Amino acid sequence: MLQSVARKRAASAQEVVASHRASDGGELFGITELCAEFGITLRTIRFYEDKNLLAPRRVNGTRVYTRRDRARLALILRSKAIGATLAEIRHYLDLYGDQGEGRVQQMKFVLERTDAAIRELELKRAHIEASLAELRVINAEVRQQLERRSA
Repeated sequence: MLQSVARKRAASAQEVVASHRASDGGELFGITELCAEFGITLRTIRFYEDKNLLAPRRVNGTRVYTRRDRARLALILRSKAIGATLAEIRHYLDLYGDQGEGRVQQMKFVLERTDAAIRELELKRAHIEASLAELRVINAEVRQQLERRSA
């Protein structure tokens, strides 16, 4: 019986999504669509919901995502890919505001964050290059010693 109720709710939610798509060109998305589109799991999306980074509407208990939710998810995933923390992501998303009034602040935040990431990576690259140079010297010395012993 519970499965029947769940199926009816899911079917009803799918009908709402389908009717909304038919009338306005695809403004709503289901959770499985977003998972497939972004190559993530249901658990990942639910995690971002638990962290209040996403807040989908519910239709008969089924999650329904708007274009805004989809855009937020894309930003979350892009931010995670460059190493942003959840707190940084939340701050970035909150800067946007209800109507996009915080877009300039968002861009400044991104500029600061990417400048810092670039500096950090350049420093790591310098350390890697120094390590490589040292390893090459050691490698060359060991080769010479082996050649002398072989001769």
